[in-house]
Amino acid sequence: MNTRLECLKKYGSDYYINRLVEEGKLFRVDKGIFSEEEHVPELALLSFKYPKAIITMETAFYLYGLTDEVPDACSMATKREAAPIADNRVKQVFMPKELLGLGTTTMDYQGYDIQIFDRERLLVELVRYKSKLPFAYYKEVLGNYRRILPQLNSEKIRDYAEAVPKSDMVIRTLKTEVY
Repeated sequence: MNTRLECLKKYGSDYYINRLVEEGKLFRVDKGIFSEEEHVPELALLSFKYPKAIITMETAFYLYGLTDEVPDACSMATKREAAPIADNRVKQVFMPKELLGLGTTTMDYQGYDIQIFDRERLLVELVRYKSKLPFAYYKEVLGNYRRILPQLNSEKIRDYAEAVPKSDMVIRTLKTEVY
């Protein structure tokens, strides 16, 4: 995928960009975003369109196979000071900028790189937002976490839990409900 500006550098002018689109050699996949492939997965497009946002919560739980419930919108975390994302395909989660980079990783999604929190960070987020999630959904994701616990890095989980606000509550909940 490329932005219009990247396409201008590559092809020289809007005329050539439009000509390639007409010839079916380039596709306009979103406003100001072009691809050489006709169909781009929505998550890959959103991750490209909002490069400073990180996929989190319901969307990430689904991508990691911790739930089979397909989310209505893509949950994306941004720093608290970021402008609101005016896109009905995105559910924006604001967080302090020092927490945004914590546990960020890149995942290959259908041949595209997307920014997402790792599973350890998501476990901490699950516990932090427990009261905002439907109880049955929380229990389903938590149960799936218990199954994959041996695969997770417990040191990372502890470090993440100590870094977030209300860390005592998060650590207590992890000890009583997960371990």
